Amino acid sequence: MEENKLDIYQIIGFLFLIAAVFWWFNVTIPNLEQNALEEKEIISQTNIEEKNNNLIKDVTEIINSNNNINSSVIGSELESEEIIIENEDVIFKFNTKGGSLTELQLKDFVDYKGDDLFLVKNNNQNISLTFDLINGNKLNTSDYNFVYETEKKGRENILKMSLIVSEGQSISFEYKIPESGYMIEFSVKSYGMSSLISSESNVNLNWSLDAFRQAKSIDYENRYSQLMYQYDGDETDYLSSYSDDDDSEDSISWISYGQHFFNSILVFDSPIDKVQFESKKLFEDESKESLFTKNYSSLIPLSLSGSEINKQMKWYFGPNDYDILNQYENKIYDSIYFGWGIFGMINRFIYFPFFGFLSKYFSAGLAVILMTIATRLVMSPVTYKTYVSQARMKVIKPEITELNEKFKNDAVKRQQETMKLYNKAGANPLLGCIPALLQLPVFYALFCFFPIAYQLRGKSFLWAEDLSSYDTIAELPFSIPFYGDHISLLPILASIAIFFYTKMSSGAQMQTSQPGMPNMKYIMYLMPVMMLFFFNNYASAFSLYYFISNILTILIMISIKYFIIDEEKIRLQVQENKKKPTKQNRFQRKMKEMMDEVEKQKKLQGKK
Repeated sequence: MEENKLDIYQIIGFLFLIAAVFWWFNVTIPNLEQNALEEKEIISQTNIEEKNNNLIKDVTEIINSNNNINSSVIGSELESEEIIIENEDVIFKFNTKGGSLTELQLKDFVDYKGDDLFLVKNNNQNISLTFDLINGNKLNTSDYNFVYETEKKGRENILKMSLIVSEGQSISFEYKIPESGYMIEFSVKSYGMSSLISSESNVNLNWSLDAFRQAKSIDYENRYSQLMYQYDGDETDYLSSYSDDDDSEDSISWISYGQHFFNSILVFDSPIDKVQFESKKLFEDESKESLFTKNYSSLIPLSLSGSEINKQMKWYFGPNDYDILNQYENKIYDSIYFGWGIFGMINRFIYFPFFGFLSKYFSAGLAVILMTIATRLVMSPVTYKTYVSQARMKVIKPEITELNEKFKNDAVKRQQETMKLYNKAGANPLLGCIPALLQLPVFYALFCFFPIAYQLRGKSFLWAEDLSSYDTIAELPFSIPFYGDHISLLPILASIAIFFYTKMSSGAQMQTSQPGMPNMKYIMYLMPVMMLFFFNNYASAFSLYYFISNILTILIMISIKYFIIDEEKIRLQVQENKKKPTKQNRFQRKMKEMMDEVEKQKKLQGKK
């Protein structure tokens, strides 16, 4: 038998076969995979269409056979699915059950624990449409499964979710998500529903949200979390942040569910009337176990257009940052409470732009200090005037003491003679109050600014881990009423500075106080204690501001005393003023006439 040998052609054929296999794997398989994906999409789309057809068939049979509508059957043939769409800033998760947004994560943020930050999760939000059917049943879209389709159009991802009621009759929720940013478009439309919706029915859009806790102090966060809305063009109003509250209003342009440094805002393409709002507090105390701050809910009536629903809206989910909100239309930045009247104007047009500029070049802590220095320099002329008045009051103090003793039993005469002395000396005790009055708008504006200054969130300075919250140097095993369960250092430093500033600025006035008001001197001891309790749970940035502000004011007053003002010169000037004839202004003349009249009436009563 002939021995088997390897033929050269067999070898060539074997090598060719190996090469063909490699080619098949590298060329054919990818094509097959692509075909498989395309086939899968076709099958998926076919399944959806089959489900739609089956659903339409089932519901249509019910309508045709019973001449009635059984709302419990709508959407019963579909299973719920999740759809995830994300852009550069936000991850959105939708569910076909109810066709709504069920999860929303802000990519670049964490909560107070350092975990991923969610505004929507675990069914804390509900968005649904409700109306009455012609058979008397009520339809709520949150009870049924929707079918969906996605589309990439330009720089937008479009998600259309449809509730098929019957053939040619459906309700759709459409979401348009841009490549970046926090604002999405949201529309609600109906098709062929005019014959099914009761003519007496109100079509309502229901929006509710349980606001997640995002800060260390839930009580402090709750204070600055509130429902706000815009009405009548550009007017804004809000529900109470401290207790349960509700309201209703016409001509609503947008609704804001504030969560301190974050916000959920529903903006309408045209104003809506008879909108109802409600806000409920969801915690009782500073419990660390509390998950939510508030429950917000709104009942939004949608008017029909040609017997159909057609409402265009926009939805903002993101930080409560003035610079970001200012980029959008409808003045949604008004959802930030800047403060009342002139205080809000100071914040909006001075402090927010100024601090925003500083924070671009310096850390948040240094920006606070620089803003404090600038504020003190602007107010320094007032400080100068105050100290000059105090120096003059110090010069005439012995004479005031003498008058108080001389006329201790005659208050009217004592006041007359004291006023004469003030006029001759050119002193004015009211100047000691003027700085406080002038600083009040600044103080209150900053009081409103620091809690809402988004740029401070999560920014550390020295031992303060977060300038938007309180600093902690020690935890207490118990809680002190109105103080808390921790010790903050910055409020202690601020209170000490307040004490010394108050003592320096009001020393003259305290020394020359009139009989009958002996307790006025204790105010300088009471105020620092009150501020210590108040600031302990407040934003540490505000305590930092107040500490630096009072330190600077003390330094300015010391500089004025030792380097600018010559007290001996003031003493000589006061003595010269006493020699000059007193000129009274209109107000002083009126006051003298009133006092003379009081003195006259007193003498007449004495004769009787």
